[in-house]
Amino acid sequence: MSGELEVIHLQGEVPEALSGQRLDAALARMFPSYSRSRIQQWMEAGWVRVDGETPRRRDTALGGARVVIEARVEAASEDRAEDIPLEVIYEDDSLLVINKPPGLVTHPAAGNREGTLVNALLHHAPDLAALPRAGIVHRLDKETSGLLVVARTLEAHTDLVRQLQARTVGREYLALVQGVIVAGGTVDAPIGRHPVDRKRMAVVAGGKEAITHYRVEARLPHHTLLRVRLETGRTHQIRVHMAHVHHPIVGDPVYGGRLKVPAGLSEADQAVLRGFRRQALHAARLELVHPVTGEEMGWEAPMPADFAALLEALC
Repeated sequence: MSGELEVIHLQGEVPEALSGQRLDAALARMFPSYSRSRIQQWMEAGWVRVDGETPRRRDTALGGARVVIEARVEAASEDRAEDIPLEVIYEDDSLLVINKPPGLVTHPAAGNREGTLVNALLHHAPDLAALPRAGIVHRLDKETSGLLVVARTLEAHTDLVRQLQARTVGREYLALVQGVIVAGGTVDAPIGRHPVDRKRMAVVAGGKEAITHYRVEARLPHHTLLRVRLETGRTHQIRVHMAHVHHPIVGDPVYGGRLKVPAGLSEADQAVLRGFRRQALHAARLELVHPVTGEEMGWEAPMPADFAALLEALC
């Protein structure tokens, strides 16, 4: 992203129908293109004025009050469009669903401005340049494959962010982990920055709430294929949580520890395992409510070829 800021000017009068509501909730209804959490951030930054005063978000809305907002937001994308192949699972005027391959970075960053999903999206749909992060509302790690939703309008973006915050977006992953797991379970452990290595995440006291549900999809001689459902969406959540319960994801270069080669594995299958140099994690299913029609929708994506070959080698 460019990192530059632009100013959004909004103004209006609180309708009598919203009088008595908490102010941040009322403003979110007055300006539906922006989420309640974003408006709360603007209020905390002092960018919201009500009848000339700087309000608190828990204040009560009064009918007829004059609202003026001058907010600083990240400028629309100035990243370059690139003709990078995309596997589009679904597309309409409001959203896109992409099956992201492993190895594709989601967002441009310092030292990595090209060859990302954002660059590919800007080529596929140039109108996405007008949206924050080219419409991407959640991310997948570079080496994680699978389904990812992209908003095509600001209204759809706001609605999808609200669904994510309300934990009503269904996200299921396939994860191949070390060791044999007998039954499914839940990991409820807060995640934050590692206290020593700031490039990693860890289960830490005082971290953000993180809840991961898993069930056994298939048992292998020395590994387990899990179907994992996210209740929250913290950075590296599945990878951190599975390592925390001593079943790290196979191939994970950050949280997986030393490669373990099972005894008795053929040389050919050992070569497949040693050659799999990414986390065996795939976003297999995505469910959400369409931001315009209200229809409940869902999509599935098969695991990529390298993941399937790894699974076969370890069976």
